[in-house]
Parts: sequence; structure tokens; C-alpha cells
Amino acid sequence: MSFARVRALVVVGVLAVAAVVFVVVALVKDTQRDVVAGESCPTGAPLADVQLPDDPAQVTLKVYNATDRSGLAGQVTDAFKNRRFKTEKPAENKKQYDGVAIMRYGPKAVGSAQLVRAYFLDHAKLEYDAKRTNKVIDVVIGQDFQQLATTTEVNQSLVEIGEPEAPPGSCPAPADEDAQ
Repeated sequence: MSFARVRALVVVGVLAVAAVVFVVVALVKDTQRDVVAGESCPTGAPLADVQLPDDPAQVTLKVYNATDRSGLAGQVTDAFKNRRFKTEKPAENKKQYDGVAIMRYGPKAVGSAQLVRAYFLDHAKLEYDAKRTNKVIDVVIGQDFQQLATTTEVNQSLVEIGEPEAPPGSCPAPADEDAQ
């Protein structure tokens, strides 16, 4: 056997021993062995449904008019109906609002709120209330509102906004396997 072959075998042997030592050290010093998924969720925290709905028909809205424009809530309600959302009877808001819109929702409507948020091109103010128990999203239309986004604009906005996340103080609910 030539010297070059012996040297090559020694180098390969040293590398093999080093790899074995590295793997053993990594396994022995592993600090994540007792960590369980979802364990970081505080006790009693509400479970937030962060699934983005596949169809607008799965989302229920109640539109409030917070402007001096008469009938605006009805017009926006009709626009959402035309986009296949479920809607409740529109109403007037007690106070006027100067922005585009305010969206009020609870843990059961986090993913749905993300979809509705895209119809306002991420210009709606979000108000999450952990104590809400229904899936209805309240949409308060403000003075700066012009119109709802088109389908193309909504899709682009959804990409920019990203996936829905559980609000602070809540935990993501387990995904419903049957819905997929």
C-alpha cells in the first residue's frame, strides 16, 4: 500500500470519528428534548381561528356608518353581499370616524378578519376583542372610505399582509383537518 493511500485512509478515518463525536455531543447536549408544541400557550388564553377562509360566504359582517354620508353602510353592505359575504342589517355608528374603516372582531374571526382587511387594502384599523364569542366582524366605515378593493387588489393585498397570526394573549387554534 502506498503512502498516499494510507494518508487518505487516515484522513477519512479522522473525519468519521469527528462526525461520530459531533453527533453524540449534539444528542447529549440537546435542550429541546422535553419541549412540546403548543406548550407556550398561557393557561386560559382564547384559541384564535387563524385559518384564512376559502370562500367569502364563510364570513359574516355587520357594517356601521360612521360618516355624514347617508346610506353608506347599506351601500357597503350591498358591495360585500355582491362579493358573496354574509351580512347583517347595516346600522349607524354613534361616533364619526375620520379614517378608512375600523374592524372589530374576536378570536373566532381572526382569519376571516384578515380576508376582510384585504378588501380595505390594509388601511382598516384593527380592534381585536378577546372576549367576543361570535364570528361576526363589525366594520365601521369612516370618512376616508372610497370603495372596496377589486378581486385582483384583494389577492395582491393578501400576499402583502401575509398569513393570519394569533393576536397577543391568544393561541392559534388547531387546524381543522376536515376543512382541508
